[in-house]
Amino acid sequence: MELSEQEVIRRQSLDSLRTMGIEPYPAALYPTNNFSIDIKSNFKDDEKPVDVCIAGRIMSRRIMGKASFIELQDSKGRIQVYISRDDINTEEQPEMYNTVFKKLLDIGDFIGVKGFVFRTQMGEISVHCKELTVLSKSLRPLPIVKYKDGVAYDSFDDAEMRYRQRYVDLVVNEGVKDIFLKRSRVYKSMREYFNSFDYVEVETPILQPIPGGASARPFITHHNALNIPLYLRIADELYLKRLIVGGFEGVYEFSKNFRNEGMDRTHNPEFTCMEIYVSYKDYNWMMDFTENMIRKICLDVNGTTQVKVGDNIIDFGQKFQRVTMLDSIKHFTGYDLTGMDENQIREVCLKLNMEIDDSMGKGKLIDEIFGEFCEGNYIQPTFITDYPKEMSPLCKRHRNNPDLTERFELMVNGKELANAYSELNDPIDQLERFQEQLRLSEKGDDEAMFIDMDFVRALEYGMPPTSGMGIGMDRLVMLLTGQTAIQEVLLFPQMKPEKKVQKDSIEKYTELGIPSEWFEPLQKLGFDMVSKLKGANVNKLHQDLCGYNKKNKLGLVNPSKEDIENWVK
Repeated sequence: MELSEQEVIRRQSLDSLRTMGIEPYPAALYPTNNFSIDIKSNFKDDEKPVDVCIAGRIMSRRIMGKASFIELQDSKGRIQVYISRDDINTEEQPEMYNTVFKKLLDIGDFIGVKGFVFRTQMGEISVHCKELTVLSKSLRPLPIVKYKDGVAYDSFDDAEMRYRQRYVDLVVNEGVKDIFLKRSRVYKSMREYFNSFDYVEVETPILQPIPGGASARPFITHHNALNIPLYLRIADELYLKRLIVGGFEGVYEFSKNFRNEGMDRTHNPEFTCMEIYVSYKDYNWMMDFTENMIRKICLDVNGTTQVKVGDNIIDFGQKFQRVTMLDSIKHFTGYDLTGMDENQIREVCLKLNMEIDDSMGKGKLIDEIFGEFCEGNYIQPTFITDYPKEMSPLCKRHRNNPDLTERFELMVNGKELANAYSELNDPIDQLERFQEQLRLSEKGDDEAMFIDMDFVRALEYGMPPTSGMGIGMDRLVMLLTGQTAIQEVLLFPQMKPEKKVQKDSIEKYTELGIPSEWFEPLQKLGFDMVSKLKGANVNKLHQDLCGYNKKNKLGLVNPSKEDIENWVK
């Protein structure tokens, strides 16, 4: 493994600590009894100093002779710590200050501090360290983000680096951790809401023999012992409805779903969905239930029903608008699709200059029209209702119009947030819908549903009238934290494989007449491929190599400029 200069120095410090009898990775419990934010909020100038024991990561330091200040970051915030030579030196470690603290500890190291709380002459609440313990030596330097008047300098803000190295992002970038703390509160609030109705949280299989419950392309794996293909869950709907058949009043699950489709700012192949199913309810009841749920979550998480996302202020406190899908399409395109067959809708798509193909059935065509011309216009919370039956193979036919279904999607900020049905519980109708999906699959629609005969069998035993709702947890968290990219609310989003720096072997260099001892210095200076030497500035390269030789005390005979001219030809 190739190490930077800083990484080499830190490993040398690690060895020095051990030589001094200090274990840089101790196993024993460290008895913390306080946190930075609590120390500051509970401090009173007129009371006796409080003894504390805290631990955290060194984020900055100011070395000043016999006394110094550091900024310590724990899980809740940061606090200043005052460290003096006379306080932390001991008979066993007389060099604790001058050697250990000043020379062998670095920004990023974890330490434990025992001492008391006081206010400095500058007015900052701080901890006066009386005992310092090394808890973990950091071997790789952190990027140092500096803040002044709320503005970040030298930011660790490259999106790919932040998502790939979330552990660094959480340490150095203010506000990132708060997003995930809010995410946790969203889940807590939603669970409280469901549990207040005595609905039961359950768990259903992730590995499934049939990927049912949604129209999506699944991930496929293989079970060796059973010698059968299995699919990663695309939805948990069919399993939850089996439980309604089994007699549960209401069940819900926070499920990890997987769809082998595209990745962008609002889609990740692995995502979290909450689905809930309640007996003896319909989609009208579920609209009210969903609206009240989201309003509660907003208040619990943010203390307000208004959230700002980009330039939009979204208000979950107002009554959610309700618009039928066909009315929405008519409003935004001028075309009334009511009563049209597949060929007529295909003609409408062509008139709207849409890209379509022969694998698209009637439902897919309508979905494409709505997605392209309507969906993005709904910024404020809006229920889009009464979808054509071809779009909803698991949904009950509308009580007043058999060409439609009792379904709604909640649109917020131009995207779908929730999807709900009056659930189809007629097993004969359900089988016919599955068979229609099979015909779409045979036409080439790789997102058509599979036929799940066991689910049909479950329905044949009888399922009570039921309403179900699914909500994308990642998108909900995006809304409540004002984020526009799903990657900002996933701790570890899916990433493309990390690019590895290509480096030539030593033989490539020696073939050019470069002595082998100059291979490593050249690579350290950035010439990791011989092609990078072509046309390099001879004078600068000569100066850099000679400087590297001297700085690192290599004791090599410096090359002449004539030598380097031959290398860079």
